Amino acid sequence: MTLLSRYTVFALCVIAMLAAGAAAATLAWDWAWPIAGIAAALFLLGVCDMAQTRHSIQRNYPIIGHIRWMVEFVRPEIRQYLIEGDEEAAPFTRDQRSLIYKRAKGEMGEHPFGTLLEPYANGYEFIGHSNRPATPGDPKSFRIKIGGDLCAKPYSASIFNISAMSFGSLSANAIRALNKGAAMGGFSHDTGEGSISSYHRENGGDIVWEVASGYFGCRTKDGKFDPVRFAEQAQAEQIKMIEIKLSQGAKPGHGGVLPGPKVTREIAETRGVPEGVDCVSPARHSEFSTPLELMDFIARLREGSGGKPVGFKLCIGHPWEFMGMVKAMLQSGVRPDFIVVDGTEGGTGAAPQEFTDHIGAPMREGLLFVHNTLVGAGLRDQIRIGAAGKIANAFDIASVLAIGADWANAARGYMFALGCVQSLSCNTNHCPTGVATQDKLRQGALVVTDKAERVRNFHDKTVQALADILAAAGLQHPSELGAHHLSRRISATEIKQFSEIHTFLKKGELLSGDCNHAFYAQNWKLAATDRFEALAE
Repeated sequence: MTLLSRYTVFALCVIAMLAAGAAAATLAWDWAWPIAGIAAALFLLGVCDMAQTRHSIQRNYPIIGHIRWMVEFVRPEIRQYLIEGDEEAAPFTRDQRSLIYKRAKGEMGEHPFGTLLEPYANGYEFIGHSNRPATPGDPKSFRIKIGGDLCAKPYSASIFNISAMSFGSLSANAIRALNKGAAMGGFSHDTGEGSISSYHRENGGDIVWEVASGYFGCRTKDGKFDPVRFAEQAQAEQIKMIEIKLSQGAKPGHGGVLPGPKVTREIAETRGVPEGVDCVSPARHSEFSTPLELMDFIARLREGSGGKPVGFKLCIGHPWEFMGMVKAMLQSGVRPDFIVVDGTEGGTGAAPQEFTDHIGAPMREGLLFVHNTLVGAGLRDQIRIGAAGKIANAFDIASVLAIGADWANAARGYMFALGCVQSLSCNTNHCPTGVATQDKLRQGALVVTDKAERVRNFHDKTVQALADILAAAGLQHPSELGAHHLSRRISATEIKQFSEIHTFLKKGELLSGDCNHAFYAQNWKLAATDRFEALAE
């Protein structure tokens, strides 16, 4: 009986082929020929299924075994559009995406009939409101001066900017729309490690140039850093800040290779690499191998850029390594103007799943650690901190400002503003919305003028929402927000303020040798300036 059920469709195809062929040949029924042809094609498919050796399901279930692959192929779309709940999907829920879509269209995103979140579930977070709400502050005033006393050309940044996404991973039209939206809204656009393409330059939006381990856009033929080429690019008026990428949330500690066939003429020109040859992004920099050498590199980039703000981005890994960088700042007198903290939950790029799931510190823990270390070393007031990692709305921004960030960056949020539908096909070149593809036909569907307006709207409406929730808390500017303003449910019967949950160091505490927090005190002892490895205990 089992054998019969496995081969029923195959047998029916044989019968249909023979019967239709006979009817067409003997009774001259012309309509029978197409039926015979279809049945014959299915019969041949069944024979091939039974003969092949790669897929046991097709050998056991010829013809009908293909249904499994077809259903699996459309499963993400069926789940996304018909099955999943508003708070179920990942990385971003339908509710999060819907809010971004509304704001990108110029709507604030009102929600009827109460929250979809569960206020009594562990982890629920909220900002306390005041019985004397303030008048909302002007969102245009929510800007951060980046650049310390070593910087000749400080930059006034928006509190909410576009995070690092490279041309190559995003399409030309996506880059155009992002940069045009940034120009219209007065916020910055990070190039990602793929360097500054012609599409970044078209619309004049403020650019943060990310210099990564491949030194794309400022490299010699053998892949080393080229200070002359760097200065030529960095001194352009459109370039506002320089960001050294040490690691990223998507795949910290991992390099990458863009296969030769994908290295088009445009990408080759942008990155300064040969066309059609594998483009290697090493796992680590060749210009420095110690914290002190990193400080020297920062000083060289600041000089080469004409005094613009220079900082670095990282996802926190070994805590003593970052502490070694802070010790090197103290020893050398060279400081970055800013530090961007990425988190393991962040990242638009494809990465090995183990890296995505299990390597690197989450953004909030990394942010708090960086903030505390700088405070404990007496440097916090001289260095700005940005936070990047799954920022989608105004509360997300408030939650990172409350624990140490000066501003927030978003990548995937701005991709949604461009029209991304979270199809999870970024690494296939088959992005259905033209955002993450180099396919000319697909990216042609992304209309730059329309999407640029949506990018600007998403920024403006989100910052306006931030002004509104701050006003509800009795505040008029993000700088007034503290850890005591936000709370989290930690059990069915207990809620604590962020100021109770998190550890906050006092200014200079690490330098005094009298730090009472074991984690910080122990890792500070392990940190060195002449190596990234931990000192022996």
